[in-house]
Amino acid sequence: MENNNKHEHLRLKLGVSGAAETGHCGLDALDKAKDLGREIVKQGGILVTGATTGFPLWAAMGAKEAKGISIGLSPASNQKEHQEVYRLPIDYMDLIVYTGFGYSGRDLLLTRSCDAVFIGCGRIGTVHEFTIAYEDQKPIGVLEGNWDMDEVLKNIMEKSNRVNDRIIFDANPKRLVKKVIELVEKVRVEEKLNVG
Repeated sequence: MENNNKHEHLRLKLGVSGAAETGHCGLDALDKAKDLGREIVKQGGILVTGATTGFPLWAAMGAKEAKGISIGLSPASNQKEHQEVYRLPIDYMDLIVYTGFGYSGRDLLLTRSCDAVFIGCGRIGTVHEFTIAYEDQKPIGVLEGNWDMDEVLKNIMEKSNRVNDRIIFDANPKRLVKKVIELVEKVRVEEKLNVG
């Protein structure tokens, strides 16, 4: 049988970062996470998360509802450790990469594996993933909502003494994904021109 998807590896890998524990995120946070996951798939991307609970898990649910591909990067070394030590789910994932690097190492691999990173309601791990992507000049989409993360990130950016013009803030998941994909394409063109 011929593989009609021989260029599947060229699809955009779009990461979603957010809180594993979402009690502080507000009532609509998980619905917005699902909407974000759905939009990533509808607009042609592959979802990549930290294979965790909360906001990223709901994004994975949305991606799977839209019949998309969902990849998780786990802090654990294997499935047993993933489920028994870290107490993380395996649902809604087409593939889980067991990094064995704990949370901080996983965060680095997650952000570097993606063409862009989306930030939702989060806590310190989300800030960590944001700062890695920020430092790497990765395109970033910040989903605004009934949480403080977007304001926290604006404060970090203001005090960072570094300029990064590859960050988009928007409260609408569909619009945010569209803008970030456009930014990724623009960055790719710029990088090709700079190499050539």
